[in-house]
Amino acid sequence: MLASAVAAATFASQVSAQEAPRTDYYVYVAAESQDEVALVRFGPDGAEVVRAIEASLNPTDMDGPHGIAVSPDGSNWYVSIAHGLPFGQIQKFSTGQDRKLGAAEVGLFPATMAVTPGGLMFVANFNLHGDPVPSSVSVVETGAMAEIGKIATCAMPHGSRLSPDARRHYSVCMMDDQLVEIDVRMLEVSRRLYLAPGAERDLPPQTTESLDIVGNRPGAGGEARCGPTWVQPSPDGGRAWIACNKNREILEVDLEAWEVIRRFPTGAGPYNLEVTPDGATLVVTYKGDDAVGIVDLDGGAERAEVPSSRRIPHGVAVSPDSRFAFITVEGVGNDPGTVDVIDLEAGARVASVDVGRQAGGIGFWKMEREND
Repeated sequence: MLASAVAAATFASQVSAQEAPRTDYYVYVAAESQDEVALVRFGPDGAEVVRAIEASLNPTDMDGPHGIAVSPDGSNWYVSIAHGLPFGQIQKFSTGQDRKLGAAEVGLFPATMAVTPGGLMFVANFNLHGDPVPSSVSVVETGAMAEIGKIATCAMPHGSRLSPDARRHYSVCMMDDQLVEIDVRMLEVSRRLYLAPGAERDLPPQTTESLDIVGNRPGAGGEARCGPTWVQPSPDGGRAWIACNKNREILEVDLEAWEVIRRFPTGAGPYNLEVTPDGATLVVTYKGDDAVGIVDLDGGAERAEVPSSRRIPHGVAVSPDSRFAFITVEGVGNDPGTVDVIDLEAGARVASVDVGRQAGGIGFWKMEREND
């Protein structure tokens, strides 16, 4: 395969200053403008596409697979199909064999997903193409692949993530400048935090949009906006980081005190985040700068900014050993999507491989050592 050969050559030239991995790393990657999901392997010889799996509703339409989630035990992966009519869909596949096992209808433009060890999935219904009205987070029982409820949040929820103990779910609402916490056992909103710069405060849990609180949507009067696109809880569950896409900033929230405690300046258009399992590093995609930021969480400063191989970096997945970040890059026009691999210690891109067009959602599957 030509793409694999190019990726291997690129990897060999870029990794010369660092120790090559002795482990194979596997990620699943959604290609929104090609209706497929790629299984990508990165290891001693670089990065390659193992296989591409069709992920669509109708073979004659572009259905837009958007988000990827892998179950905590690694046995299944899930993809959100964004452009269903009238609603989107979540499809379930087995890992490895990549056999489709079922599907569930959810809300409008399902985006990011998170799965508890008990098999409950929380799906942010982003409602990208609809009116800016309050949307929801769908709850799906993944054994039967059935939606068991929709929890109203606010306009354009995104960034579905769980606390380490899976008792709390977090999402942000891009149009309403909110961080929303859901009690997983009660399946209801437990807390809200308003994120507009200079006006951060606790909101009543029953609030469904900022219009109820400030009289207008954030930014309507020309004031600064956060425009949050992602939330990432810390490995110890004490903090969370939020990407403020509109004002080039990351917020650090103390989850017990429910308040903003630090701010990090970023490049243009911070979009997705992931923290390393050791809690030391935050990885941020900068859609506006075509780059990836690597932030030292101890000092709160960016220690490297890595240009992406193509335009519009999107998703982030970090390996369990905290060594590598896997970045999806959408590309533009007829460009293929790409997966960039960044060595977090070196602060450098060490491999890239092409996938389907408009690569977006990405989920880490497993590490596999040479002798396994």
